[in-house]
Amino acid sequence: MDTTAVSTDNAIEPSVGNALPHYLPIAVFPLIFAAAAFGGWWIVATIVFLVIAAPLDLVFGTDSRNMKLQPIKEKQLIWYNLPVWGWAFLWPLAFVFTLWQIFVVGNLAIWESVLMALILAAEGQAVFIVGHEMVHRRARWERYVAEFLLASVSYPHYATEHFYIHHANVGTPLDVGSAPKGQSIWQYFPRELISNITQAWIVVRKRMARRRTPIWHYSNPFWRYGIETAIWYLFVFLLGGWLAVLIYMILCLGIVFSMKVSNYLQHYGLRRIRLPNGRFEKVQPRHSWSANYKLSKWMFFNMQRHPDHHVVANRMYPLLQHYGEDESPHLPGSYGQMFNLVLRPKLWFETIDPLVDKWRAQFYPQIEDWNVYDSHVSEARPEAFETIDEIFRTAPRLAKVIERNPDLLDSLSQKEFTGLDIPGGFGQDSTAEKIARSGLVRVYWLHEFGLAEMQEQLAELPSKDAIDAAEMVRNWSNDKAFQIGMHTLRGSLTPLEAAEALSNLAQASVRSVLSAAESDSSERHKLAGNNAVAALVSGDLASDEFAPRSTLEIRFIYIGDATKNIQAWCRIASKALEHLTEDSVLFEKSSTAISVTELHTLDQINTSAADLLNFTRTKCIYTGGNSSIEQRLNDLHRTILTDPVGRDKLIDELCKANELATVNQTSLFDTMVVGLKHLERCALLLRVSQLSTLSPNQLSFNAIDIFREAKEQELIAGQLADELIKATELLRNLHGMRRLIITDEVTAESTPESVRVKFLEVCNQSDFSALKHVVEQSATVAETGFTKIYDR
Repeated sequence: MDTTAVSTDNAIEPSVGNALPHYLPIAVFPLIFAAAAFGGWWIVATIVFLVIAAPLDLVFGTDSRNMKLQPIKEKQLIWYNLPVWGWAFLWPLAFVFTLWQIFVVGNLAIWESVLMALILAAEGQAVFIVGHEMVHRRARWERYVAEFLLASVSYPHYATEHFYIHHANVGTPLDVGSAPKGQSIWQYFPRELISNITQAWIVVRKRMARRRTPIWHYSNPFWRYGIETAIWYLFVFLLGGWLAVLIYMILCLGIVFSMKVSNYLQHYGLRRIRLPNGRFEKVQPRHSWSANYKLSKWMFFNMQRHPDHHVVANRMYPLLQHYGEDESPHLPGSYGQMFNLVLRPKLWFETIDPLVDKWRAQFYPQIEDWNVYDSHVSEARPEAFETIDEIFRTAPRLAKVIERNPDLLDSLSQKEFTGLDIPGGFGQDSTAEKIARSGLVRVYWLHEFGLAEMQEQLAELPSKDAIDAAEMVRNWSNDKAFQIGMHTLRGSLTPLEAAEALSNLAQASVRSVLSAAESDSSERHKLAGNNAVAALVSGDLASDEFAPRSTLEIRFIYIGDATKNIQAWCRIASKALEHLTEDSVLFEKSSTAISVTELHTLDQINTSAADLLNFTRTKCIYTGGNSSIEQRLNDLHRTILTDPVGRDKLIDELCKANELATVNQTSLFDTMVVGLKHLERCALLLRVSQLSTLSPNQLSFNAIDIFREAKEQELIAGQLADELIKATELLRNLHGMRRLIITDEVTAESTPESVRVKFLEVCNQSDFSALKHVVEQSATVAETGFTKIYDR
C-alpha cells in the first residue's frame, strides 16, 4: 500500500511533550529495584503498576492521531529513541539485580521471591516489544542489543525468524505465526515454538549456502545466539545452581508464551489471497488486527498499531500510522482484554470469528469458500498451496482426504507423477499440450503400469505379518489412487479410464494382502492337498469399473476337508482386509463381507434365481491352495448361464418390473443411478441370453465390453448398441467423477460452481441444464434398451 495514502488529519509533530508518555515503560524499573532490595509493600506497588494498564486503557480511550510522515528527520525522533534505549539498558540490570537478591543476598522471604519472579516474567514480556523494535533498526549495534535482550529470555533466533519468515509470509500458510481461523492458542503455541527455531535455521543455512560459506563459519548468527544464551544460563547457574536454571527456564517459557499470544491475536484469521499468477497479494493494513488504545500505545511503544508495521517494516514506532476500519480490522477490545479471551478458546472463537467473517465479506466479497486458507493441510504443506487450492475448489471429497493425510501430497512430487508432465516447447498451444500430457498418462496407467506391474511392486514391500502387510499395501495404494485421482481431476484421464487403473490397483492390493494372509497362516493352517480357497468380488470391482472409495464386496469359497484350517485362514484374511480398507483412499471403510460356503457340486449352490444371479456377477481375483478351484468356478459360472432352466430363471429375475424405478427423478445423481442400474440389466440380459454367441472372455460383465461384443456379433442393432455404449460411458464418467470429488450425501445441484464445472467437463456439456437433459436422455435409453433387447 502507498504510505502517502494514510490520512494526515489530526497529524502531530515530533516533540519532547509528545514523546514524554512513552517514558512510562521505564518508570517501572525504580519500583523493581526497590522491590528486589526491600520487598514488602514495594512488591505490591510494582504489581499494581504492571496490572493497572489494562483497566486504565478503557479510561483513557483510543487515540487516532498520527505523526506526520514528511518531512521527518531521524534526529527529530531522538526523544522517542531514549525510552527504548533506556529500557534496553535497564532490563538486564534489573534482571540481574533481582536474581542476585533472590539467590545470593537472600533477604527476601519465599513468598516475596515467588512474587519477584512473577514480576520479572510480567515485565519480561516487554523484551519482545523492545527487542522487536530494535531488530528492525538500521544501526547494527541496535540489532545486536536486540539479540542480547532476546537471549535473556532464551529466544535470540527470533531476530532471524521474525524478519525473514514472518514479515515475508505473514497472512499466508507459509507463516505458522499467522493463525488460521479455528486454530486455538493451545494448538498454535507448540507449532509456532518449534517452527520459529527450525525455520530460522533453514533461512540461515540457505543464506550461507548462497554465499558459499560453510554452516560452521563464524558469520552464522546462531553462534552469537548460542553464546549469548549460554552467558545468561551460566550466570543464572552461578547464582543459584540447577534449581535457579529450572526456575529461569520456566520464566522464559512463560515470557515466550505471552509473546506468542500477542502474535496470535495480531493476525488470527486474516489471510492474504493467492493471485492468478500464483503469488500472494501484497501485505496491506487489512492483514493485521489493530487496537488503538492510548495508554497501551504509550506503554508498549505503539505495538498495537501492528497493521502499519507490516506495511512498512522499518518504520520507527512513533511514526506508525493508525487506519480506520475501512482499511484495517479492529480488535473489539484492548490487548489486555483479548489476552484473557485467547486463553479461553470457546469465548475467543465466539467473539472474534464473526469479526473475521465480517472482514472477509468486507475486503474479499468475491471469495465464497475460505476453507483452503483455514485448512490444516495448507499449514502442513504450504509449499503445495497451489495444488491444495485446486483440490479445495474443485474436489471437496479429495480435500477431506488430504486434510486427514497431508503426506499424500508428497506422492505428486514423485517422478512417477511428475514424469508424466510435458516439458516446455508447446508455447501458447495449450490444447496440444493437454493432448500430449493426457497421452502420456493414458499410456502409463492403462498399458505400462498394469495389474502385473503393480503386483510386482507390492511383492517388494517388506512386512512382518498379514496386518503389517495390509498397512504397507494401504499406504502404497493410497499414493497411487491419489495420483490417479489428480490425473482425473486435471482431465488427463477420464473417470472411465481411471476406473480401469483403479480396478487394477484394487485387485493388486487385495491379492497382495490375501497372499500375505496365506503366508502368515501357512504353518498353522496350511492349505494342502485338495484344500483351496477362492476370493470372489462383486460390484464395480468385478466389472473393472471401480470408482474411488467404493465398498470392497468380497466373499470366500472353499473346497476340501480341512474345514477348520480354511475357516481360520478366512478369519486372518478378513482382519487383514479390514486394515486395508481403514482410512483408505481407494476403498470405503466397511466390514468386509465374509461368508464361507462349502463348494463341491452344483447341487450345493442355492438354486434361487436371486442367488444364482448374484453369484454370476462375481469375479475370482485370488486363489490359495489347489489351483483347480479357479477353473471350477469358471465352469460353474458357464454352467449356470448356459443351463436352459437356470438361464430362464435368471431372465425372469431380470425382467421383474418392480426392481427398478423409472426415469422420473428430479436429482441429477438419482437419475444417473437409475440409468446405470438399467444399463447393468441390459448387459446382464445379453450375457445370460447370448453367452454361447459371446466370446469366452465375457464371463465378466463389463457393460461396455458386452455392448461392443453384441454389436460385432450383430446380436442387437448397431444403433441401439451405440446408444447404450454412449449412455454407459457418459453415466460411468459422471459416476466416477462424483465418487472422486464429492461425498455421496451431496447433490450436484447444491455444489459450488467450481465443482459443477468438473461434471460439465467430463460430460462435454456447456451448462448444468444441458447436463441434466443429456443424463435424463441416457437413462431413458437404458430403460427402453432392456425391452428392445428382450423383444429381440
